Amino acid sequence: MKYSTKLLSQSLVQICDAKEVHQIVISPGSRNAPLTIGFTENTNITNFSIVDERSAAFFALGIAQQTKKPVALICTSGSALLNYYPAIAEAFYSDIPLVVISADRPKELINIGDGQTILQENVFANHILYNANCKEEDRFLAFNENEINKALNIAIEQQGPVHINIPLLEPLYETVEELQVNPTIIPVNVSKNLFNEELESFAEQWNTAKKKLVLIGVLSPNSIEQNLIDQLAEDESVIVFTETTSNIHHENIFPAIDQLIASLEDDDFRDLQPDILITFGGMIVSKKIKTFLRKYSLQQHWHVDSKKAYDTYFCLKYHFKTTPNEFLKRFLAITKEVKSDFQKDWLKVKQHRLNRHSNYVDEIPYSDFKVFSEIVNVLPKSIQLQLSNSATVRYAQLFEIDKSIEIFCNRGTSGIDGCTSTAIGAAYASDKPTVFITGDLSFLYDSNALWNNYTPSNFKIIVINNGGGGIFRILPGDKKSKKFDTFFETKHQLNASHLAKMFGFDYVYVNKESELKSSLNTFFNTSEKPSLLEIFTPSKINDKVLLDYFKFIK
Repeated sequence: MKYSTKLLSQSLVQICDAKEVHQIVISPGSRNAPLTIGFTENTNITNFSIVDERSAAFFALGIAQQTKKPVALICTSGSALLNYYPAIAEAFYSDIPLVVISADRPKELINIGDGQTILQENVFANHILYNANCKEEDRFLAFNENEINKALNIAIEQQGPVHINIPLLEPLYETVEELQVNPTIIPVNVSKNLFNEELESFAEQWNTAKKKLVLIGVLSPNSIEQNLIDQLAEDESVIVFTETTSNIHHENIFPAIDQLIASLEDDDFRDLQPDILITFGGMIVSKKIKTFLRKYSLQQHWHVDSKKAYDTYFCLKYHFKTTPNEFLKRFLAITKEVKSDFQKDWLKVKQHRLNRHSNYVDEIPYSDFKVFSEIVNVLPKSIQLQLSNSATVRYAQLFEIDKSIEIFCNRGTSGIDGCTSTAIGAAYASDKPTVFITGDLSFLYDSNALWNNYTPSNFKIIVINNGGGGIFRILPGDKKSKKFDTFFETKHQLNASHLAKMFGFDYVYVNKESELKSSLNTFFNTSEKPSLLEIFTPSKINDKVLLDYFKFIK
């Protein structure tokens, strides 16, 4: 085994190895050569080579999303590092452990006109849990080891992104046969969840309220034990609203929030207005539920999360710093069911909406809405489903997806920029077949996601190509001007066929309804290569079909 002559590289690799940071995504460069040598020579570590740093970071995010363990990124100096920022922001808001390790010029070469040099220290200051700014000289080895330990421990303990900046002086490629350092390893403090909060006063309020709303955003599968969900969902005074990304299921819950509330009038909203709101999980997709809860002011909003609580609805009263599962175990043990018609009355509305939904799907023409209804009906069970942002995740919210399917989406920042790369990283890390549904702009924007050697053969992409950013047709504004076509919808005539061929994907396309069902039925068959199904839909009617839906189901 060879080691870089740089003692800082030797320390870094050994500390990462000791803390089981064993997945390293490397983008090529010269300044990071000592790091690349160190990690690729270590037989405990799995290394990935991905050229595009933005794609590399989201690929790493996908792995960390699935494993819940830190994944490290290695890049050269200069602007390469800045390409990590979108994924870092997503990791920051989605509580995903990423370890960004950047090679840098030594301090004396910064801001003197040297090439490939920027101010790298603290460059992610607003969206990072810790910045470890190491020093190049060997006399700072103890300081550097402490900083690296601290950064890695924070990534593991707090589940979020950290940045380790490594200045390296030339020569960069020299190696030795023996390790020259034995770094100090500071143990990770994996503390158990000590939730000792007094809940009796909150239970008293709960036990007297006849209208309680539980709203659940992004959660990893199995975050809450099913018996606890059952207990909530079977309480007559409780309505449980869930988003597709919550991975929560029960026949009494309300998984299609917009389907239920989009057509309500003021009197209906007042009837729905809860005495108590409890929220679990991450970001909420539905703008309609946000508007409702902000407009109809609430007296009590409690959020449950071990790290943070956002005042999304401008009425946050309390933050329980624990996991939803731990909170419900203790809280439900001291609460009681309250006699109420709250849930029963709204379940009737839900059933009416579902009946109208089925009728509407049968009547509508070939469109994005129709395509989603067909896809959801034939998705294989027990798969991992990755959704891109913008229109894709919003359409998915309107359909019931089988409870055996695990659902993920980059909702931390809700960007389209790395959805495909994340899905491929997640597919690599998962033992389940993965289906990724995306729109054309999101797919084309992140097309370098396909440029890697790690895409599993059981990974399948469905691209719904409506020739532009169709979601903008749903939003207010003049849709008839050429400026709208160019600067909002961004119309195009591109397709995925050449990309699929170049990157070794099986490719199938559909451009009419008569071909859709048969293509979907065979698309999910086992194949030797990853597959891409591109479904072309007419751009001009999609907005009308969706907007008319909310009128029809009323």
